[in-house]
Amino acid sequence: MIEDPPLLTIARTMRRPAPDVVEQFKDVPTSFVVDAMDGKGAMDWRIKPVVPHRSVTGVALTCHCGPADNLALAAAVAQCMPGDILIAATDGFTGCSVVGDLLLGIARNRGATGFVTDGLVRDVSDIEALGLACFASGISPNSPARNGPGTVRMPVQCGGLAVNSGDIVIADRDGVVIVPQDRIDGVLDRLKAVREAEAQFLAKVKAGLIEVGFISDLLAGDRVRYVP
Repeated sequence: MIEDPPLLTIARTMRRPAPDVVEQFKDVPTSFVVDAMDGKGAMDWRIKPVVPHRSVTGVALTCHCGPADNLALAAAVAQCMPGDILIAATDGFTGCSVVGDLLLGIARNRGATGFVTDGLVRDVSDIEALGLACFASGISPNSPARNGPGTVRMPVQCGGLAVNSGDIVIADRDGVVIVPQDRIDGVLDRLKAVREAEAQFLAKVKAGLIEVGFISDLLAGDRVRYVP
């Protein structure tokens, strides 16, 4: 006899980065973080802020909901802690929303600072009133079921990236970036050089720079062919 599978699979614990480490990523532009990770690390370009929000940084708390279901998200909300950013993977489903303002309101009450999904959300006006950063692929008033199965604190694929609970999430108007835990120290070290390079280049642009140096050399060399 085949037994019914569990409705939810939940990892009991997760390894969290220290709060002072997470703080070092606060207000860092996502583009800087990506540059510190060799030009990669951003979720699918369609995942953008649903309501105006400058930026948010926090610790990923993952759940896999699957299409048209949010049982796992409800369980993840019940597990979330202050500073968490809920990551709800839906397999990119766009037939209905995965969440609205009520469940996100509970997440905010528990101290969550943000929500990210590769699916859709609804109740945008009310979400804006919550003050919770919300990033999604789009909006639909259609509602999900709560049937499962799903997972919480387990690895997920969201927006084209592998995400683990305990990874660092940085999100702003440009999109959502994930820093895996095992890369945090290296990314922080490289961020110093990225900031310095950006500041130097920006100063030159503000001073009137009209051409990128390497382009001048390239255009004057023998690797460019000019045709009538």
